[in-house]
Amino acid sequence: MKVAELKNLSKEDLSVKLAGLKEELSKLNYSKGIGQVQKPHQFKSIRRTIAQIKTLLTQIG
Repeated sequence: MKVAELKNLSKEDLSVKLAGLKEELSKLNYSKGIGQVQKPHQFKSIRRTIAQIKTLLTQIG
């Protein structure tokens, strides 16, 4: 997601999105451990989005 799209979300929506992304990253890490990663480029994009959401949550309050 783009930062502009994330800025339009409420604090609760950001928290829900953050939890979902953390779960998705966890599943990807598990797949990596057993050697079945289909889309390795997702690691970077998910980590980046998680960081952006955490930054926005800090700025909101």
